[in-house]
Amino acid sequence: MSVISNIKRYISENEPPVVCLMGPTASGKTALAMELYDTLPCEIISVDSALIYKGMDIGTAKPTSDELSKYPHRLIDLLDPKESYSAADFCKDALGEIAEIRASNKIPLLVGGTMMYFKSLIEGISPLPNASPEVRQQIELEAKKDGWDALHRHLATFDAEAAGRIHPNDPQRLTRAIEVYRLTGNTLSQLTEVKGDKLQGDVLQFAIAPKDRADLHERIALRFKIMMEQGFKQEVEKLRQRKDLHENLPSIRCVGYRQMWEHLNGDYDEEEMVFRGICATRQLAKRQLTWLRNWPNLEWLDMENQNNLQVILTQLSKL
Repeated sequence: MSVISNIKRYISENEPPVVCLMGPTASGKTALAMELYDTLPCEIISVDSALIYKGMDIGTAKPTSDELSKYPHRLIDLLDPKESYSAADFCKDALGEIAEIRASNKIPLLVGGTMMYFKSLIEGISPLPNASPEVRQQIELEAKKDGWDALHRHLATFDAEAAGRIHPNDPQRLTRAIEVYRLTGNTLSQLTEVKGDKLQGDVLQFAIAPKDRADLHERIALRFKIMMEQGFKQEVEKLRQRKDLHENLPSIRCVGYRQMWEHLNGDYDEEEMVFRGICATRQLAKRQLTWLRNWPNLEWLDMENQNNLQVILTQLSKL
């Protein structure tokens, strides 16, 4: 009996395993996920904090409408760019999607590079409160009046541990730490010690990455230039026409969007924007690889290897 037949027989008789396909940006995760989709009964779940936003397609390298028609992705195009989405939101949504996919005797295939989402799903996440637009607006007003450095000092007065982890120039995480305290009376550090629901059953984890980081850097530069040709600038110009979007929102702080927004503000010319966008994307890839180097129970895949599909199938056949 073939490897594929063995896997199909296994998932027909047992709870299907979850397959996690991680890796830095531009490493070829989506293409490999599509190969798996063509080979096995599976459903793709996006694990990407940028793909959740509607109207942000080019700069996030979102699969095209034709690709999504052939290879549906769950947890894409969930929110308007003015809205926020936490790791806790992701875990809740992803666990629901995984249960539904498993109930149909298919393999949940989680694909993406937002490592905090993967970590929260696999290890469980703390029971933190939902975001409060009112509290966030108040914090933002305080930041405009006194500056983020002052808010960072304020955080240190009641949660020194979080203040030590969070940089004063990270308004998203700073806001969240202060917001949690104001909503619950407990610090973020206290609440993160408690873990909630997490992924159960068989979980196979793969990371696709380059042997030589220079190869990934070339891919990143090429992809950014292709995005420019596809109309990335026009995409951000359209977002800027809205009065309810600004550069401190998580959506606009996404890699590439932040640099394009600043360029359109007149902060620097287009050539400098492209350079900064490519550098920021490479820095993101470096952070993703740093996460992965310390990740337990991980099977590494070489992004230049043409046999990665077979490696995954072999691991699945061992269940």
